[in-house]
Amino acid sequence: MPISQSLINEFIKIAGRENILTEEADLQSYSYDAATADLNPVIPALVAAPATKEQLGLCVKLAYENGRPITVRGSGTNLSGASIPEPGDGVVIVTNRLNRILEINETDMYAVVEPGVITAQFATAAAGRGLFYPPDPGSQSVSTLGGNVALNAGGLRGLKYGVTKDYIMGMEIFDYRGELVKTGSRTVKYVTGYNMAALMSASEGTLGVFAEIIIKLVPPPKASKAMLVVFDDINKASEAVAGIIAARIVPCTLEFLDKNTVKYIEAFTRAGLPVEAEALLLIEVDGGHVQLVEEDAEQVAQVCRKCGCANIRVASNAEEKNKIWEARRNALPALAQARPTIILEDATVPRSKIPEMVAAVNSITKKRNLEVGTFGHAGDGNLHPSILCDRRNKEEFARVEEAVDEIFDVALKLQGTLSGEHGIGQAKAKWMEKETNRATIEFSQNLRRALDPKMLFNSGKKFV
Repeated sequence: MPISQSLINEFIKIAGRENILTEEADLQSYSYDAATADLNPVIPALVAAPATKEQLGLCVKLAYENGRPITVRGSGTNLSGASIPEPGDGVVIVTNRLNRILEINETDMYAVVEPGVITAQFATAAAGRGLFYPPDPGSQSVSTLGGNVALNAGGLRGLKYGVTKDYIMGMEIFDYRGELVKTGSRTVKYVTGYNMAALMSASEGTLGVFAEIIIKLVPPPKASKAMLVVFDDINKASEAVAGIIAARIVPCTLEFLDKNTVKYIEAFTRAGLPVEAEALLLIEVDGGHVQLVEEDAEQVAQVCRKCGCANIRVASNAEEKNKIWEARRNALPALAQARPTIILEDATVPRSKIPEMVAAVNSITKKRNLEVGTFGHAGDGNLHPSILCDRRNKEEFARVEEAVDEIFDVALKLQGTLSGEHGIGQAKAKWMEKETNRATIEFSQNLRRALDPKMLFNSGKKFV
């Protein structure tokens, strides 16, 4: 349904003419997100970019009252199609202009932010006050905190420090009426009312719109040690991951890179990675005491040697350590430039099942003659098998889709999940019942209808 000029004028009254987009050339930039390699873009009817909390609430109310599907968008870095608008008549509400850090409380170790604050900028601001915000998704240099909460973003440090939901103390939310709902607190303990902040985490914009977020901060570690472990056999590397966890060692970060991923990262970054390796583990341990960190690092090294590693390189200073992690953060862009299309999946399994999952991915893709690069947060069971292909080649892409189906089947057979951190969005909604059951889907739909009677908040996502 085309949007009327009178409705456009109402949005302009709220946010100003320069912050309301209706021309197709402008709208195209909001028709896709980072998952559009395997999803089609959809041009919305209108994009609104409110600059204040009040404007945000009025935009939500106006869109909902007029029956317009609402997609809230930050930077669009999600990998599940969660910020692709609804066909035909959708309204995209962009929160990037709501980008203020309202408070950083050093005494009580929390912050209050607007949803459009960039993740890395917030972490830097917290660090400047002697505090630590651990969640570090790969997109942190551009992703927003609102988007991180909506998708429950993880990152390299998730093994030890947890993910976004573990740092959400409370929030303010606009409901479908444009009314401001408050949940949570600045206090460590809170049992007043329902735990709606937890419900909103990973809700993917289907239950309400974030206006402010209260975030827990923690003291930074006083010491850390990073190492790059080289393996001449991918199975040895995956066994080392399981062995480190079984030894009751909890590194800050435990990342896995297969040979193909290493090859493309090195070509992309020239970071000095050993391209002859069949697999690498990038490991960092940290803590409050240098001696304990040294002991943990030695235990990790012992496990890796026992599993048959070929070499261990220990970073001698912060510059070397940062070089290792910068190379890892470039895994996705490095793989993405190899072929016209990259299908990046998010299959996650119990950590002890990593060897079986890695072997299964390689077997599945080899059987279908597909090129894959697998990397990920192996320490928490979260792998990203990335299939390199060309979507325009219909025969090849059919093989890709078959491989993805089988990868998910194996992950679920190993008691894993469809997504560890990328979310469901459009991309994985069709598999939800396979992981859960019909009663779960219906329960979730009923909950959603209670909070969104017209089902206009991010329609077609998550539970459909």
